[in-house]
Amino acid sequence: MAEALLRELAGDRFEVFSAGAEPAAEVHPLTIAQLRPTLSAIDTLTPKSWLEFAASAAAPMDIIIAMCDEVSEYRAPSFPGQSVYCEWNFADPLADGMSDSERRRAFEQVFRQILRRASLFAALPLHSMAAHDQAQAVNAVASADPSGCVIAP
Repeated sequence: MAEALLRELAGDRFEVFSAGAEPAAEVHPLTIAQLRPTLSAIDTLTPKSWLEFAASAAAPMDIIIAMCDEVSEYRAPSFPGQSVYCEWNFADPLADGMSDSERRRAFEQVFRQILRRASLFAALPLHSMAAHDQAQAVNAVASADPSGCVIAP
């Protein structure tokens, strides 16, 4: 969801990639259901392993945002470049023990949270910020409170 929404919101400002430690074989149908009314180009989305972006030949990442608390900077592989590491923790909409209706609501909630944070992220003047200020601003987006974001001129 985050990759698709940020691509849509930020346009050509960023190259956006999404990957995980244990990617699924395909994008979850409830993710597609959330994105379909909003985005036109969802057929190109595919789950990817973060190892693809950790390879020595991979392009350097400027900012890496972990989307759950189970992934930490210390568990993630080393990525090329001097990446700013940030965390936006979301509840897992695939957690065990949910009914179908609870799972649909969880996907809807995570979609709204990611949309809010991606919108704030896309508005940050990251190109004019030092790495420390970037990390502070991107982490502040997790509160989804624009007044909490520190934006340097």
